[in-house]
Order: sequence, then structure tokens, then C-alpha cells
Amino acid sequence: MGAARVDLRELCALGGFFALRTSQDGTPPSGDGRSDDGDGRSGGGETGAPLARLYAGDLTPLTLRVDIVVARHTPPERRVAASIAQLGLAARLWSIALGAAALCGGVPALDPERLHWSPGRTAPDDLWLDTGTGTAARLLPATAESIRETVQYAHLVPLADALRRDTPVSRRLLWGNAGSALAGAVRQLDDWARKAGRGDVAERAAALAAELFAHPDLSATVRGPGMRRNTCCLYYRAPRGGLCGDCVFDRPPGRTAH
Repeated sequence: MGAARVDLRELCALGGFFALRTSQDGTPPSGDGRSDDGDGRSGGGETGAPLARLYAGDLTPLTLRVDIVVARHTPPERRVAASIAQLGLAARLWSIALGAAALCGGVPALDPERLHWSPGRTAPDDLWLDTGTGTAARLLPATAESIRETVQYAHLVPLADALRRDTPVSRRLLWGNAGSALAGAVRQLDDWARKAGRGDVAERAAALAAELFAHPDLSATVRGPGMRRNTCCLYYRAPRGGLCGDCVFDRPPGRTAH
């Protein structure tokens, strides 16, 4: 399928993390992207604020998102909530780009100036792409290079910088989260492809991911055929937390086997 004929609504079949709302769906912007989410705080409005605003130094939406995670998980350290927040957004970005490349044959250009984020909302309502009135998303070739440019360079690098201005957290942990999020997208695509009888989608996703993991920032983040991560996201430190399915640990640190 040619990239110019891609319909991103196909991504809804893969699950909420892969779906992306766009102007083509008829979703209108709402003011400046700072309306109330019902709890008295500015939550980013119906379509949120452009991520470029966050990367340029306005940490309000990111601070709000970390605050929400703190309230939800009550971790002893804010960096735990920061890690969880970054992991979730990284998973959304990788899933949209990789899913579109593997299933639809094109990668949506997730320009930070046009990609709006509502930190108080969950997938798929957290992201909205302003493509212009009645027009489709600008599409890039379905290559690892396109995905790297539109996700890793355009978002994950400046997101890490912004997050570290809000909360002290190590870059190694954040890249570990990025690798884990990419691996999770691959696993979900593989699971969907097997159930749908679309082995071609699984093969394309695996091949693209292999190229993405060859980058120095991602190459040491996961290991083995199961893509188990080499660092911990710290979720186990939350009172009701535990180990993720791909955790580097076999049991939470400080706990002994029974």
C-alpha cells in the first residue's frame, strides 16, 4: 500500500495505544489547550497543547502528568512517577509510528508543533494530531529511519531533557524505558498479527524494530529473544507496584523468595 493512501483509522484495530486522533476525524481544537479536567487543574483541554510547547520549556503539562501519577501510585520518590509517566508516553509514540509502518505502509509525521498532548487523559484520547482542516496526516516512508526521526529524535530526546528539568532521573533509566516501550509495541503487534493471520505485519514490525534497536541509545536496553529490559523503571518502589513483565529483576530488590 502506498504511503499517500494510508488511513490511520486502521490503527484502532491494534488497540488504544496505537490509535491516533487527527483533524481528519473532525475533532475540533479547544481554545489554547488549557481547559479544566474536572478536578480544578489545567489538564490540557480536549485536544491538549502541542508537545513543542513542553520541549521549549513550558513544563506545566509534564508536571501535571507526573502529579497525576504521584496521586495514583503514591511512590516514595517523585522520580518513580516521572519514570512511569515517560514510559507511558514513549509507548504511545513508538506504537503509533511502528504500527502505522507495519500495518499501513507509512509513518505519520508526528511533528511536535502539531501533536497535542492532554496529560490528564489516557490512550487514545491523550494524543491528537492537527493535520489541518479536512486533510490527512503527512506521511513518511515506512522505514526505521523515518520512525527514528519522528519518534526518537523529535520526541524522546527533548522529552527526556524536559523530564529531567522537572524531576532528577537518570538518562540511562529513561532510555531503558524507551527500549522497553518499543519492545512492548513489537510484542503487541506480533500478538495481533498472529490472531489476525497477518504474519507479514509481524515480520515488518520485527525487522523495523531490529534496525531501531541498533542505535547506540537503544542497543543495550533489552536483551534476548523475549526483549527483556536491562534496567528497571522503578515501578516496584510504588506501594502497590510490582515487577513489569519484562523487568530486569526476578523479584523486587530487598525481598527474598519464599
